[in-house]
Amino acid sequence: MVDTDRIVGTAKDLGGRAQGAIGDAVGSDRDSLEGRYREAEGRAQRLYGQAKDTVRDIADDVGGYAEDAYDRVSRHGGTYLRDGRERVETQVGENPFLALLIAGAVGYGLALLLHSRR
Repeated sequence: MVDTDRIVGTAKDLGGRAQGAIGDAVGSDRDSLEGRYREAEGRAQRLYGQAKDTVRDIADDVGGYAEDAYDRVSRHGGTYLRDGRERVETQVGENPFLALLIAGAVGYGLALLLHSRR
């Protein structure tokens, strides 16, 4: 979707070029300067419209990526959670002492974080 600032900016740019060229041709410094001003104003407005279009396109893409990620997690999330739980159970069963040390370290870290907030 093209932003209206791009259309209006292009029109001002072309109108300013024409006014500047006519001012140069007839020797009117005022028309020439006004034309150059309108040309610059039109370019700036067109660039602003392009920036708005780019941001809009990026936001649409990010929304699409988020929707795809949500769909994947919805479809496969149960499988991932089940596989993860089974792997943790296996590791804890094979190395209970190491699991206890890791759980203690995590608990200690959380206690430090909570204590430092007060």
